[in-house]
Amino acid sequence: MIIDSLTNIGKYVVLNPLFQYVADYFHNNDLASKPEGKEVIKGDDLFANFVVTKGKKKEEAKLETHDKMIDIQVPISGAEIMGYTPRVDLPVNPYNQEKDITFYEGLAQQYVTIYPGMFVIFFPEDGHAPAIADTDQLKKVIFKIKDIK
Repeated sequence: MIIDSLTNIGKYVVLNPLFQYVADYFHNNDLASKPEGKEVIKGDDLFANFVVTKGKKKEEAKLETHDKMIDIQVPISGAEIMGYTPRVDLPVNPYNQEKDITFYEGLAQQYVTIYPGMFVIFFPEDGHAPAIADTDQLKKVIFKIKDIK
């Protein structure tokens, strides 16, 4: 997991060649003006999901992991708390290959607050519980990036 300011996104392009497209996207687009929905950036390898959701309580936010994709999550409308547990500390649970997701019960080991202007990167080894917020209208974008190993 990586947490940083959007102004520093360029420092992370060395981690995955598709991260450069994300950095360029941040520099060339106004995230707040984007409507809900999926925006394809580079086929199935890189796309952005703009969502507006009701914030959850810690007890409602399910931990999840992905095997094939990396998430870069960016809150747009306000602060968002995200839970984190290393995957090695999570039980073996059924994997939904079609949706590239595994869910887990229970609370995360730790929580961090991410503010607009920041981002968090969750790799396949990072269990995360997103969308924890005290609001009915949490707008965010989730970039889904193919994990190139």
